[in-house]
Amino acid sequence: MIFEPSVFDVKSLSYIINNQEILKPLSLIVRKGEYCAIIGPNGGGKTTLMRLLLGLEKPTSGEIKLFGKAIKDFREWSKIGYVPQRAVQIDTNFPATAYEVVQMGLTASRSDKEQEKIQLAMKKMDVTHLKDKLIGELSGGQRQRVMIARALASSPEVLILDEPNTGVDIKSQHRFYELLRKLNLHEKMTILFITHDVGVIADDIGRLFTVNQSLLTCNNPKEAMSCEAMSKLYGIEAHAIHNHHHHH
Repeated sequence: MIFEPSVFDVKSLSYIINNQEILKPLSLIVRKGEYCAIIGPNGGGKTTLMRLLLGLEKPTSGEIKLFGKAIKDFREWSKIGYVPQRAVQIDTNFPATAYEVVQMGLTASRSDKEQEKIQLAMKKMDVTHLKDKLIGELSGGQRQRVMIARALASSPEVLILDEPNTGVDIKSQHRFYELLRKLNLHEKMTILFITHDVGVIADDIGRLFTVNQSLLTCNNPKEAMSCEAMSKLYGIEAHAIHNHHHHH
């Protein structure tokens, strides 16, 4: 079996603040082309883990490698597309069109190449027809797709989404998952999905990391939800998962 190179390689990572252990030492590897979810209760440390992976916080101990490089030597941040929490609740009075918002995802110069990149990202997220609309005129689901197009504009190899479904209706969510599935299958996009809502992701993800101070890795998410350890760790009834299979 040939292993894809790792995108994130984390060893014995811990994070302590004010004598409080937010993350107990954890290790995980995410390989190129994987579709993974990090779930856990609010306050369980999953956002901290993501901030550590993005170099926004410094770990108390342990090491992080991005694309095989120690994080302190890593410079190619354009390889990582990040859609922050509450991106959908962008200020609706913000006087920018969908196109201009996607354009913000690019740090490069305003060249023809850039226009191509923007158009491609918008096409992938099915928002081309909205390009001249003001962001405030869009629905939550449309805004969500525009924010992801913005993250895709720099042609990243990894897409990290933090609680992307807050304030988005179910129909838009399904459409959005379909677009993510396509990105993962056809473009081999590595996707890391952070959420506290287990029920919405089981169908597509390949691996599940549950974070509640410590880490539980599960390589078959469909079975994970029935496993007692998961319910215990996660502190929820885990049967909510199977209600989403009807959208295939």
